[in-house]
Amino acid sequence: MTENPETADSYEPVAPGVYARAQARGQEVLRASLLDVAARLLAAEGPAALTMRRIATEAGCSTMVLYKHFGSKDAIATALYLEGFARLKRHLDAVPRGDDPAEYLAALGRAYRENALREPNFYDVMHGPGIPGFTPAPETTAAAKQSLQVLHEAARWCIETGHFHPDSDPTEITDILWAAAHGIISLERAGHFPPTLAPLRYRTLTTAAAAAFTTAAAEPQP
Repeated sequence: MTENPETADSYEPVAPGVYARAQARGQEVLRASLLDVAARLLAAEGPAALTMRRIATEAGCSTMVLYKHFGSKDAIATALYLEGFARLKRHLDAVPRGDDPAEYLAALGRAYRENALREPNFYDVMHGPGIPGFTPAPETTAAAKQSLQVLHEAARWCIETGHFHPDSDPTEITDILWAAAHGIISLERAGHFPPTLAPLRYRTLTTAAAAAFTTAAAEPQP
């Protein structure tokens, strides 16, 4: 691997050998691995480290490899954003549907939290100013939100089976549950809840958010 000329002999890359190993497994794996390197650099050292030369050094490849796969530094920011949502989609799609729509919706919520904690480097780019100056284009945001389509379908299933009020809007349900999940995850990652308490707080808040759409909640109160 090429040594970073600006560091001492004790310099250790965040992802040694990534390029060689990923290249042997195909171009898609290589691209995802390069994004992993970029995301780890971003988390470890901040956006200043997100340069083509630095990413290439960490991955053990030439900058031409990065230009081939992404085209520019700005394109890497967009790729990180989309890759984060793509990983979320794969994680949510892997949740077994079962025959209970309410439990399926709850399972998707648990999977959302698992993914956020498993992919913190991507999560920051997906949901905040992880890269100063980066604002996803409207079409990019629209494509990313497709990762939540399975949650939208689960909400619709709950409506069709009477778990939620028939006048409920599955898009609104999706947005509310997403907002609730993101809020509690943000507090958890900031250290406001210990690991033993965080899952309980997550379940309480997301359950309360979903309960707002149940048939019982929609009935007039005496």
